[in-house]
Amino acid sequence: MKTRSSIILAVFALLASTQIASAACFADYKAKTENPLKLHYGVIQVDVSPCAMSNKVEQTVKSRVAAGGWTLLQVQSVFEDSGLEARKKDAGAYFLRF
Repeated sequence: MKTRSSIILAVFALLASTQIASAACFADYKAKTENPLKLHYGVIQVDVSPCAMSNKVEQTVKSRVAAGGWTLLQVQSVFEDSGLEARKKDAGAYFLRF
């Protein structure tokens, strides 16, 4: 009976760690276009683990905004979904656009 309880606890621990590892990750950034000059602030979902600033984040954001005709100026921060609501209003039309 003790072995069965240990197995059940191990399965729950594995499921919990999988849930944590799959948490969404986002970056907020600034981008521009020229002729005419336009600037925007946006929020984009990035697929990185751990959810932290890295070259992979910067390259992901850069290539995705470039596909929309924008030049990345700066990735400002990387955050999990708990930071989304606070940035939604500021990002406006560029909230999860790319």
